[in-house]
Amino acid sequence: MPEVRYGGENGKAVQLEVDPNLVAVRTRRGRTLREGPVQRPEAALLNEMEPVLSFPEVGVEVYRRRGEASRSLDEIRTELHESPATRFAGRVLVDENSREPVLYTENLFVKFADDKNRDECLEVLREAGLTVKQELPYATNAFFVAAPEGTGQRVFDIANELLQREDVEYCHPELVRPLGRRSIFPQQWHLKSTTIDGHWVSASANVEAAHTITEGKGTTIAIIDTGIDIDHEEFSSRGKVVAPRDTTSNDADPRPNGRENHGTACAGVACADGKFGASGVAPRAKLMPIRMMSQLGSQAEANAFYWAAKNGADVISCSWGPADGAWWDPSDPQHNTEVPLPDSTRLALNYAVAKGRDGKGCVVFFAAGNGNESVENDGYASYERVLAVAASNDRSLRSVYSDFGDSIFCAFPSNDVEFPEEGRPAPLTPGIWTTDRMGSAGYSADNYTNSFGGTSSACPGAAGVAALVLSRNPSLHWREVKRVLRRCCDRIDLDGGKYDENGHSPSYGYGRLNAEKAVRPGMLTH
Repeated sequence: MPEVRYGGENGKAVQLEVDPNLVAVRTRRGRTLREGPVQRPEAALLNEMEPVLSFPEVGVEVYRRRGEASRSLDEIRTELHESPATRFAGRVLVDENSREPVLYTENLFVKFADDKNRDECLEVLREAGLTVKQELPYATNAFFVAAPEGTGQRVFDIANELLQREDVEYCHPELVRPLGRRSIFPQQWHLKSTTIDGHWVSASANVEAAHTITEGKGTTIAIIDTGIDIDHEEFSSRGKVVAPRDTTSNDADPRPNGRENHGTACAGVACADGKFGASGVAPRAKLMPIRMMSQLGSQAEANAFYWAAKNGADVISCSWGPADGAWWDPSDPQHNTEVPLPDSTRLALNYAVAKGRDGKGCVVFFAAGNGNESVENDGYASYERVLAVAASNDRSLRSVYSDFGDSIFCAFPSNDVEFPEEGRPAPLTPGIWTTDRMGSAGYSADNYTNSFGGTSSACPGAAGVAALVLSRNPSLHWREVKRVLRRCCDRIDLDGGKYDENGHSPSYGYGRLNAEKAVRPGMLTH
């Protein structure tokens, strides 16, 4: 059974096993077998299977054999493997708990001890038959390397053999999972008290009042997400967009492709200009758009954090993470699946927190998740150096889907879903009003949408509040920003929030952020 260890030789082990009903296919030209002209053999084989997942950045698709298929999966796999259109067709590993497909590439992350000579590191890698693809600048003696094509599952053995060396701190294959975007899809009440569809809604983060003091000028918010429509009218102010990047395509164009709507909405919640149809929490903050369409655990994910820190981000917002369980179904096995933070990403995060902002540290936010489950199973949002953001609804209660646990830092207003089984009424509002892709390409046929939500929306909202704080006092260390945000939280749902003696609630953290309170002069001292 293949095993991956995060955290070194004695770290957390992830157990994987082969699912006999799945096959992974990698095409030669990186294109899906389901689009464009398809040769007759492939067309016949595809009729025997149904698509399960797609990893477009590496040209890999996962299929399941249909129950009525005339051929066995081994026969289908053999024919696909021999097809001139494919590079390989192989077995699929799944997480032993959730049964979620996990794709391994033939790449590895390796970090040697800090005191080891670089040339000695390179010699070890050469002796192991590995080729350096990238020397990683965010950690000492860290490398992204490739095993020879055709290595297959032996990449796990290579990683474990290297981990047994005394001079190797961390080593794991590049292991990717489906990336879960933090939104639920069913006017700016989250910024101020207002009337929506005849209902008075007073459940905001008090942002309008904060704007009488600051609108975030002098700060930069990095949004790591799907493509972002940097041509949107609400991102058109002079100097608004800085250091754009696509860490999946490795270029400077972060614009969306296909149905990549999520990132534009997140960016709007954080820092839309507010000149045409929607204001962000920090409308005068600069936007650093980073498109990251690679799957969870990829090296592109780690590179995104390094790029943000190296290019001047003050705040980093991440509305993504492991796939969520079904929030309405407590028996969903995904609820009990722990997804650890890979060492490659953890060290890049550490770099951003330690080296960003000239050593004062970037403030990093993660969406807590939308599975109505423990955030502690999410190695990203529960990491001690990030701030996990939960969602509260238009009645100042926990959104029914919002994750919970000791690692929740705060809540920010977002949408909700009717759930009669638990006595949850229909929400007063349709969702969060924010930017959409220009024209008809996004969630709506307009340049704006009122259907955004989930902890996806809560996370960039909280990131915007941090930008407001830093615009008032840019000398604050990231931990000092965290303390300011903790002190400015309003406790909501006193009856059901279960606040402990330290003022922490598993549903809301230290409470719902109050932006106006956060930027008061008395809150901003060291």
